[in-house]
Amino acid sequence: MFGLTALELARIQFGFTVSFHIIFPAITIGLASYLVVLEGLWLWKQDATYRDLYRFWSTVFAVNFAMGVVSGLVMAYQFGTNWSYFSRFAGSVTGPLLAYEVLTAFFLEAGFLGVMLFGWNKVGPGLHFFATAMVAAGTLISATWILASNSWMQTPQGFEIIDGRVVPVDWLKVIFNPSFPYRLVHMTVAAYLATALFVGASGAWHILRGRATPATRTMLSMAMWMILVVAPLQVAIGDAHGLNTLEHQPAKIAALEGHWDNTPGESVPLILFGWPDMAAETTRYAVAIPELGSLILTHRLAGRIPGLKDFAPEDRPNSTIVFWTFRVMVGLGFLMVLLGVWGLWLRWRGGLYSSRLFLRFATLMGPSGLIAILAGWLTTEIGRQPWVVYGVMRTRDAVSNHSALALSATLGVFIVMYIAVFGTGISYMLKLIARGPDHHGGDETPEAAGKGQSARAARPLSAAPDSVDPAPGFTGPGE
Repeated sequence: MFGLTALELARIQFGFTVSFHIIFPAITIGLASYLVVLEGLWLWKQDATYRDLYRFWSTVFAVNFAMGVVSGLVMAYQFGTNWSYFSRFAGSVTGPLLAYEVLTAFFLEAGFLGVMLFGWNKVGPGLHFFATAMVAAGTLISATWILASNSWMQTPQGFEIIDGRVVPVDWLKVIFNPSFPYRLVHMTVAAYLATALFVGASGAWHILRGRATPATRTMLSMAMWMILVVAPLQVAIGDAHGLNTLEHQPAKIAALEGHWDNTPGESVPLILFGWPDMAAETTRYAVAIPELGSLILTHRLAGRIPGLKDFAPEDRPNSTIVFWTFRVMVGLGFLMVLLGVWGLWLRWRGGLYSSRLFLRFATLMGPSGLIAILAGWLTTEIGRQPWVVYGVMRTRDAVSNHSALALSATLGVFIVMYIAVFGTGISYMLKLIARGPDHHGGDETPEAAGKGQSARAARPLSAAPDSVDPAPGFTGPGE
């Protein structure tokens, strides 16, 4: 296919399937914790608005969770089919970590998910809230094990190589490898931020349509508070993560900065824009700010970092790609900070729900968190190349012995099936969001709600109408 090798096709196939999969767990992590907050506020304040929002977003959560499970199954199979040599080499580390994720997180989520979605009228409010909290805890535990496995591939420790295979000798070092804390916090906060943007966009979209109900106003307000706090925090976490990456993966930092040479006595400029040319070993059309790169990357004006020329050509990541994926992530991050600050200013001026320019901006920012997660993942994974286990096993040695024709055929099947299956699922989720939260009225107490009403969350696949009238000039929450 297009002159690509079997290795390149295997990488594209894995990247394609992971790109679809990663957005669903991110939303699952964020929505699960959001549902805990909503149900907690309802139990505390007995305000029907929080109950209505819980029922609305739990329906979206159910559909998203199902798609996450389906897409995750494909990922597990690919390790054995396309990357069998990697599984043989490092399976003694990655296998147990993924098994721990199933035994702890997945069973916890599965055990309480039924109570959370279908037990609204069958258990007491306290037990239902406990079930919601356990599902949220399960999503965080799942992220912990998955990121422990992936972080070990980035900064491997606690192992020996015996008879050509990795043998773990210190599980604490395997799990708590140098990049693990930074990557876990960075990804978890990214999930919360992406969900807040998603929820905020939904609220803003409904208000623009003239549906400024207590529920939609509360959605927007809660999301803006979350973005205001979490977006600047994510910038600080990203800076700490960058310092850790510079220590353990300097070639990745050089690649994403488009930095090639170390000139004696000169600090590192920050290249804002340019085009890294891997063949010519230079960054063309560079627009740079002197010394700022040193300040950001090392926190010292005279700080130095290795250039790409300090590494052998076969050990260099593709700077042309990661240079731009990194800038997409960072650029969107600063737009998120702007959104949060703008929302605070409008809240102070009393115009949070009436500024149409702000509401349109909030709506447009809806998918930005997920786009930033994808851009960050591409930066991390492509920046690790040419290693599948950094400094230990090269990617070319990890791929199975499949022909380019076989991989081309399966990649084509994946593309068609994913667009059909997950395109339908995403479309259905957007239809649910376009409908908006129902208002059941009254000052119903948690005890009374647990006895009488039928919760829409109990029937997630019948919650959306066949058609939704679009707002003028809008096609959905992510427009």
